[in-house]
Amino acid sequence: MSNLTNNELDAPPWLRVESTLMATARLIRDAFDARLKHLDLNLTQASLLAYVAEFGAATQTRLADRLGTGRAAMGTVIDGLERRGFVQRLPDPDDRRVWLVDLTDDGRTLAEQAVEIDEVLRGELRHGIGREERQALSWVLTRLQQNLNSAIHTPPLNQPGEQQ
Repeated sequence: MSNLTNNELDAPPWLRVESTLMATARLIRDAFDARLKHLDLNLTQASLLAYVAEFGAATQTRLADRLGTGRAAMGTVIDGLERRGFVQRLPDPDDRRVWLVDLTDDGRTLAEQAVEIDEVLRGELRHGIGREERQALSWVLTRLQQNLNSAIHTPPLNQPGEQQ
């Protein structure tokens, strides 16, 4: 525990909670990308495959929303997976303007492999962190997300340097 900070308020800016969260998120992505590399996948691609495997065919918009990316970026991911034969676009029977993204047989096999990697890595990431600690962290992160959404959608009373 000696390398952990006891009081983030006294920490230098690069060790404060927000910076630590960003660094942790990057490390999580790097760890997943490294583990998925032998499948020639990255975390975003594997997440798309796993999502469709679990919930069924979905629109590009739904996938973008669920995976936290933009529609255009998601289109690029889908295009790449489609070229490789892992997903296919099917017409949506309820809306002729929309395509559903579904897995091919090869995509389903690849999704199963990605889920196995996810299960192993999540176990490693959670090593030494109890269920109550994970629940507390989840609560704090959810609250932080709410605060951020509020900050994004609510104009500040005044900007630094403005006169009141």
